[in-house]
Amino acid sequence: MKRAKKSNTRNALSWVSSLLLGITFIFSGIVKAIDPLGTTYKIQDYFTAFGTFFEQFNPLAFFLAITLSTLEFVIGFSLFFRFKTKLFAIFALLFMIVMTPLTLYIAIENPVQDCGCFGDAIVLSNWATFAKNIVLLALAITLMYTLKNYHAFWIKPVEWIGIVVAVIIPVTISLYGYMHLPIIDFRPYKVGTNIAKSMEIPADAAPDVYETTFIYAKDGVEREFTLSDFPDESEGWMFIEQKTKLIKKGYEPPIHDFSIINAAGDDITFDVVEKQGFTFLLVAYDVNKANTDFSEKINAICELALFSDVDFYALTASVDEDIEKYSSLTNATYEWCKTDPITLKTIIRANPGLVLIKDGTIVEKWNSRDIPSAKEMQEQFLLQNN
Repeated sequence: MKRAKKSNTRNALSWVSSLLLGITFIFSGIVKAIDPLGTTYKIQDYFTAFGTFFEQFNPLAFFLAITLSTLEFVIGFSLFFRFKTKLFAIFALLFMIVMTPLTLYIAIENPVQDCGCFGDAIVLSNWATFAKNIVLLALAITLMYTLKNYHAFWIKPVEWIGIVVAVIIPVTISLYGYMHLPIIDFRPYKVGTNIAKSMEIPADAAPDVYETTFIYAKDGVEREFTLSDFPDESEGWMFIEQKTKLIKKGYEPPIHDFSIINAAGDDITFDVVEKQGFTFLLVAYDVNKANTDFSEKINAICELALFSDVDFYALTASVDEDIEKYSSLTNATYEWCKTDPITLKTIIRANPGLVLIKDGTIVEKWNSRDIPSAKEMQEQFLLQNN
């Protein structure tokens, strides 16, 4: 009787651990697959933060992004549906053995503020990520312990078919997101967003809370003071340095880093986002890496926009010399403005990509390969402007 009860408990723990691990790995893998360029950028952020040696691997970031999302999804899918459970329980345990100490280091050193483990779908702090990994590691260990007498749930052909399907799903989603745009937009610049409203800070919003301390020295001894116990310099205290530490993060609007600087150096951000009617924003964070295959279509839309009295701006973070080369290569005549590269990568996962806004609200976004012809654009959108 005791043996049966113990066996039932072990089976229950096995199923619970397998399901919880499976759901978490599936979600983590799929949100990375949906936004492969976002995952690529995050991996590159880590390489940059970890130093020169790791930066040389930046060209591999996209491949690693797809590999990571696929690995996580396959592990989760297999554990959830009980395909080769023992094998993928080992993979899950090894994965967590690697990731848990890594996220502890990231939490302590804080090389990047957002771990990116759930992409932009759910943003966790580095310490929250470490805590999450502790739980997942415990579940992986529990699963391994409870699988000692495990028997296969499916026949082998079904298991292998399921695993193959699990590989195909994230790879297909990743390639689609790269070639076009992510099937789900988790970022603050999604279609339907009013940019100006998303930049507003409510009057009653909580501000950032900082702690300022001052280092003074006297008789060769340094001491730290706060504003409440400020030293009297007449008593021999000599100022050394001031330190400011963020204690509590205040309210931050969904869009807080968007600006457009024109060629004359003027900030025209609100001239653009508060303008009534349509405005085109061509986004190319780096013109040296931009796809030029669809330049003629973009130029035709620019001409249509000017003819229709619709503004057309190109936003980039590239230097003027590179902009001139790109314009010469593509016969571009549109006005170039400067915007932060991270912001541009956030606005649209394409280089270049085209964004159409109306009355400050994003109404459509296209990867350059999906941009409609000038005629289609006129029929679908610009005629509405009249």
